[in-house]
Amino acid sequence: MSTKVSDSTGYVPNPQMSVFGYVMAAALAVLLLPALPIIVLAWILWRVFFAEEPVESSYKDWRTETQNQ
Repeated sequence: MSTKVSDSTGYVPNPQMSVFGYVMAAALAVLLLPALPIIVLAWILWRVFFAEEPVESSYKDWRTETQNQ
């Protein structure tokens, strides 16, 4: 007998899938660990040379901008 799509089987914890997820996360962390210095260096270079700092408007600028509209 097959289960209908509309029938709910309920939520049941699945420890095998949890263990598999933790093992995969640990494996990815170990594999990406050697790339961490490269990622940090690329982030620093991006921040120094390419990223634009967002312009923060002051309260005075906001007041004059809203009055001009």
